[in-house]
Formats: sequence, C-alpha cells, structure tokens
Amino acid sequence: MDYLMCHIEKEFFGTTFEGIPIYQYTLVNKNGAMVKIITYGAIVRELWVPGRSGTLFDVVLGFDSLQEYEEKNASYFFGAIVGRYANRIAGGSFKIDGVTYQLALNDGDRPNALHGGVKGFYTRVFKAIPMKTPKGPSLVLKYLSHDGEEGYPGNLDVTVIYTLTNENELKIEYRATTDKPTVVNLTHHSYFNLSGDGTILDHEIMINADHYTPVDENLIPTGEISSVEGTPYDLRSFKRLEDAIEPLKDTPTRGFDINYVLNGKDGELKLAAVLKSKKTSVRMEVYTTEPGLQFYTGNFLDVKGKGGKYYSPYSGLCLEAQHFPDSPNHSNFPSTILRPGEEYRQITVYKFSMEG
Repeated sequence: MDYLMCHIEKEFFGTTFEGIPIYQYTLVNKNGAMVKIITYGAIVRELWVPGRSGTLFDVVLGFDSLQEYEEKNASYFFGAIVGRYANRIAGGSFKIDGVTYQLALNDGDRPNALHGGVKGFYTRVFKAIPMKTPKGPSLVLKYLSHDGEEGYPGNLDVTVIYTLTNENELKIEYRATTDKPTVVNLTHHSYFNLSGDGTILDHEIMINADHYTPVDENLIPTGEISSVEGTPYDLRSFKRLEDAIEPLKDTPTRGFDINYVLNGKDGELKLAAVLKSKKTSVRMEVYTTEPGLQFYTGNFLDVKGKGGKYYSPYSGLCLEAQHFPDSPNHSNFPSTILRPGEEYRQITVYKFSMEG
C-alpha cells in the first residue's frame, strides 16, 4: 500500500517568546519529495521536489529558526497560512449587516489592514494531527480564532490540511465555521523559487486569467474588473519573468503585486498558473477552487534567510489563491462573508513535475 511507504516525523522546533512549544513535522511521500511544516503559523519551511536528474531542490524561501519567524515574518509572511483576511482591506474597515468593524492598519504607509492584522494567523500556534493516507502523508492543523481577535467578529474554527501526495502535489484544504457573521479569506503565502537559489527572473510563467482587478495608489481595487489585453498583466502565454517585470520596474510596486480574476468557475478546481525553471527543469502547476490569484514577485525582499542565503528583490514569488482584495467593500466581487451554519471551504494544489 502506497500510504505505508510514506513517512512522517515530528521534532521540537523551538519555544515562542510567550513560552509555547513549536513542533516541526516532516512529511515524505513515496517518491522522496519532502515538506517541513511548523505549528507556528502553519508555515511551510521547506519543500523539496525532484528536478533534473532526480536531484531534490528546496523551492520555498524561509528562515532557519523560530526566533527569526517571530521577529521578521511580519514583513514577509514566508510559507504561512494567512487569515482571517488575506490581502488588503481599505481603511481596515468593513460592514456586515449594518455593523462597522475596524481593524488595525498594518500595511506600512498605506491606510490598509493587511493579511489578517498585527497578529494574524501567521503568528498563531496551530494544533497538529499527522495522518498517513492512501494519497500521501497529511498534516491536519487546527486553530480557533476567538471573537474579536484582531477586530474580526465571531469565533472562527479553522482547519487546514496539508497533503504531500504521491503525485508530488502539495495539496492544501481549508475549512472554517463561525458562530457570528464574519469575513474569511484564507491563503497560503509561500515564496517559490524553482531553481532553489538566485532569483526568479529567468523563470517562465503563465497565468490563466483574462481579467484582473486594477488598484489605486494604496493597492486597493478600484472595483473594476478589466481585461489584461494590452497591459503588462497579460500572462496568458508563457513569459520570462525578467521581461514581464521590466514595464513595471518604475512603478511604485516595482513588479507584480496584483489580483487576477481566474478563468473558470468559482468553487471548481481549475488551472490557475504554471511556473517553470529551465535551470532545474522543475515545473509547478497551481490549481484552485478560488476565484482569484494574487501574484507577487517579491519586489521588496531584503533579508537573510535559510542557510545564510540573502534574499534580495525577486528571490522568490507568491501565487496566492484567494478571494479578491477588499471584497467586503465591493458588492460586485465574490462575497467573503461567512455566516453561522455555513462552511468555508477551498482547495489549492501546487503540483510539481519535470519539464522534458
């Protein structure tokens, strides 16, 4: 049986500043692909996948120690599950049923709430349950976000399931329920570099989206859903990232930081993007049930990461499957409101293979 060939290992990773022990779980599938996940922020620290000649490459950015995640990750969100609300909310304010809720403004100089707040899910400690399944090793991570946490209403019961399948996929399943009307928008925030080091400028990318959501000077959607035709955001056919980023280098974002409106039906698993590295022959396909994909090219990376590597701008990129930014303030966007008796569910899959 395939599930008997997979491997799961648990080890102590460190103690938080508040004295909470953090554990790291290593999941290995039958092919030898491996992912390391810590209970702090449900963070994917390492993701080793086969490339040219069967060599394994670690394709995500991160830190070596828990202390570094606690001290530095508020600027980067390396590998974390982001919530309650991924991306930005204008003015940190939204209404549900006529009641206004105010969140912390934590987006630098911009007057926005970002990625769940000052102590979003990327800082929270999850309970972990390892499982061997016929599809590959899994880690079930649970967290109860209390009513009022970071300004959000309702007790939100969250479950995230990582599975490293025997098809070399990192599959992420999300579920959440609430006891009061609230907003929910969860995503995974790994920075990928399929070459294992250097920059992603020589990678090629395709994003399966005919439309995107233009933003204002604060990176908040204007409410329009515009065609990518004739814009730098048209990635419907493969482009080398260095060429794709060039027209955006003199803009405030210095690269991509934009939400794509994915082709296909919301709620159905569909191809969102393909990324590939000629250097390692690693190819990554992204599938999701979500309506949007935030594409960020690591434009402001500036930190020492794993193994003493320095992460400079464009050292990694994010493909964050999610609902649209600021959806609670745009009635024409897919709703992010979750009510009692409903269940938030989404699936995102990062599938790895070798080119050629």
